[in-house]
Amino acid sequence: MTDGTTRPEAGSLMVDTRNDQVGVVMGHEGPYVQLRPPQGGREWDVPPDRLREPTGKESLSAKVAVANRRWGT
Repeated sequence: MTDGTTRPEAGSLMVDTRNDQVGVVMGHEGPYVQLRPPQGGREWDVPPDRLREPTGKESLSAKVAVANRRWGT
C-alpha cells in the first residue's frame, strides 16, 4: 500500500486493495485518486492509503485486457 501521502502519477497502474481491482490512474479529486479499468469504463475514487502497485501478473493481465479490447477478442 502507499503511505497515503504519495500521489501516483496519471497513467500508472495501481490496485485498489478494497477489492483487488487494477486501474489506471486518471487523476486526483480532493483526497481521492481516480482509477479507471485498463480496458475502459467508469472511474472510481480510492483513498490513497488503499492503493498498492500491481504485481507482475496483475500488470500483465491488465495489459492483455487492453490488447484484447483493441483487437476485438
